[in-house]
Amino acid sequence: MINIIPVTKIVQKPLSLCTLSSVEKGVIEELNCSGVTIKKGSRIAIAVGSRGISQIHEIVRVVAQWVKDKGGYPFIIPAMGSHGGATPEGQREILESYGIKEEYVGAPIYPSMEVVELPKGNLPNRVYMSKVAYEADGTVIINRVKPHTDFHGRTESGLLKMCVIGLGKHQEALEMHRFGARGLKELIPETAKQIIKYGNIVLGLAIIENSFHQTMLVKALKPFDFEAEEEKLLKLAWENMPVLPVDKIDILVVDQMGKDVSGSGMDTNVIGRMNIDGEPEPEKPHIKVIIVRNLTDESHGNATGMGLADIITENFYRKIDFPSTYENILTSTFLERGKLPLIAKNDRQALEWALRASRIIDPEEIRLIRIKDTLSLNQMYVSSRVLSEIKECNSIEVTEDFKDLLTPEEEELKDF
Repeated sequence: MINIIPVTKIVQKPLSLCTLSSVEKGVIEELNCSGVTIKKGSRIAIAVGSRGISQIHEIVRVVAQWVKDKGGYPFIIPAMGSHGGATPEGQREILESYGIKEEYVGAPIYPSMEVVELPKGNLPNRVYMSKVAYEADGTVIINRVKPHTDFHGRTESGLLKMCVIGLGKHQEALEMHRFGARGLKELIPETAKQIIKYGNIVLGLAIIENSFHQTMLVKALKPFDFEAEEEKLLKLAWENMPVLPVDKIDILVVDQMGKDVSGSGMDTNVIGRMNIDGEPEPEKPHIKVIIVRNLTDESHGNATGMGLADIITENFYRKIDFPSTYENILTSTFLERGKLPLIAKNDRQALEWALRASRIIDPEEIRLIRIKDTLSLNQMYVSSRVLSEIKECNSIEVTEDFKDLLTPEEEELKDF
C-alpha cells in the first residue's frame, strides 16, 4: 500500500511580470506599424498551427479583421504538418477546438493538404508549400517563438519553422524529418529562405509568452527579417521559460499532456528528457519517475510524447488514438517518444509503482512535485522535502497547509 505523502500547494511568481494589457490592441498596433500593405481585393492566407498559444483565437480574429479593413479577403489554413492525423478534417477539428471557428474569426478555413513544390536551390531536401496558400495573393504566418523540444540552435520554434514544417504540410514534415533533429536545426532556416523567396509570404506575427503562459509580446515582421529578429526573440523566450523549482526530483506527477501543451506532449525543456537518438539530454532537471494521468481533449487522441513518461493511467490509455499518434511519431522518426509506458489502473497504483521505482522508503525524504502540465508551472503541489529546499526563495509562496497527496480511501487524485 502507498505511504502517506504530505504535500502543500505553492505559487511561483513569474520570471517576468510583463504582459500585454490588451492583446487585441497590441496586435493591431504591430500590424499597422509593420509597413505591409494589402491590396484591395487580395486573397490572404493566414497560417495557424496546432499549439496551445494563449488567446490564439483572438489573435487570429484580429489579424483577419485587419486584412478585411485593408480591403482584403482573409482565409485560414492549418499549418501543422502531420497533426490531426495528417487529414484535412483532423486539422480543421484542431483549429476549431482552439476557438478558431469560421463564425468567430470571420474567415473561412481551408484545410487542404495539397502542396506545390518550390525550387530547392542547393538544399538536400525538397521544398513544399501549401497549394491554397501559394495560390493566394499573400500569406501571413502566426506562431509563438520558443525553445524547441527536439533541438537547440540560433532559431528554434517560431516563424521559420512554421514556414517550413507548418506551411509545407505533411509532405514537408516528412521531407524534413528524414534528416533528424540536427538536420532540422540546420535545414529549417535555409528552407524557409527558399519559401520566402519563391512563395508569397508577406508578414509574420511572432508571439512571446511569459512563464505563466500569458502573452507578453507580439511583433509583426517582414519575411526577410524573420531570421535575425527570431534569434533575438528566442533569447527572450528562453529567459521566460517556465521551470520546475528544483533540479532533482524523485516523482513528477503530471495531470495532463497533449499536443496543445507541447509538440512532444510535455515540454522536454521542462522535464529534462529529450529521448532522441544522437541528441544530448538536458543537464537538468533530473527526474527519476514521471507519471502522466491524462491526455488533453484538445490533443484529439494524439499521445505523441507518451514515451517521455514512465507510467500512465488507464484513463490516459483509453484516450489514445493510435493511428493519429503513430502517424505523428513516424513522421518525426523519433520512435522512442511513441513507446507505451507502464499502464496503472488508477492514480493510487501509479503512485505505488513510482514509489517502488524511485527506491525511496521514508515519505519525508521523497522529492515529489505535482503539476497540471508543463505549460502551467505557476502553481503546483510539492512534498515537504522539496519545500525545505525552496522555502527561502523569494519567488515562492505557500498557499495551503500540508495535506495527504492521496488519502488511504482514495484511488484518484482530486482536481488541481
